[in-house]
Amino acid sequence: MSIHKPCGKTLYCLVQIHWYDGSTSLPVTDIYHLMELIDRIPGEHGRVSKRTVKEQISDKLAYMIHSGLLRAGDELPSERTLATTLEVSRETVRAAIGVLHARRMVEVSQGSRTRVLGPGLLPMHESVSTLGNLKDRSFEEVTEARAAVELQVIWLAAQRIGDNELARLAELVRDQETMQQDPVGFQISDREFHVTLYRACGNSLLVDVVSDFYDYALEYRRRALQRPGAIRHSVDDHRKIVEALKTRNPDIAVGAMRSHLEQVKTTTLQEMAN
Repeated sequence: MSIHKPCGKTLYCLVQIHWYDGSTSLPVTDIYHLMELIDRIPGEHGRVSKRTVKEQISDKLAYMIHSGLLRAGDELPSERTLATTLEVSRETVRAAIGVLHARRMVEVSQGSRTRVLGPGLLPMHESVSTLGNLKDRSFEEVTEARAAVELQVIWLAAQRIGDNELARLAELVRDQETMQQDPVGFQISDREFHVTLYRACGNSLLVDVVSDFYDYALEYRRRALQRPGAIRHSVDDHRKIVEALKTRNPDIAVGAMRSHLEQVKTTTLQEMAN
């Protein structure tokens, strides 16, 4: 499988990836002009790792707004809930929200929840999509590609995931149990769940690619979460994925993720048809 991947403004990478070949390592060969990778939000490489925690959290939330995961009118979860979900202090969350408020991306009112206003006045270069043209692709094309990549990611993650990452995933699932009536809070937690899982595969290039697939068709997935029982179903899927990862058996983990992706595809198609 070959992917032409834009790097920055004018640099291009040609990456040939051999998917799920039964080995415990993922060979990546024939990389031409690989001078830089776009810094992802969230991420652990490039400039992001050198930034303050406040800046990383403000960029993380800004990325959610730019990508459409958070939209104008959404109320953010409480500072306490965000701090728990993002694993930072309430003071850090408050400071990060202050940054977004200065960018006119959120509205902060005393005594009420912070409300999303929109992308604001400044471009968020850090949130530029790695694949760029997914919006021009068909739903079937993107979901097929997402499944191919994400199943490879979890196959690797099952063999490489650490105890701390497993504990983090389990903690997120426990928190999601309390979000049955909070779609916005669940969406933030859901992204944290998937990104934590993606990073566990140990391949930053795969993390970049699969993160873009995750962000596809967010508008329809938002609507799908409004359906009765939708959040409960997703939480149940997440719990099964964590239990499968605990076995360290790649095939069991792939089976759990495949079932989850099929559910996401089905519910998204239902919303697209309406």
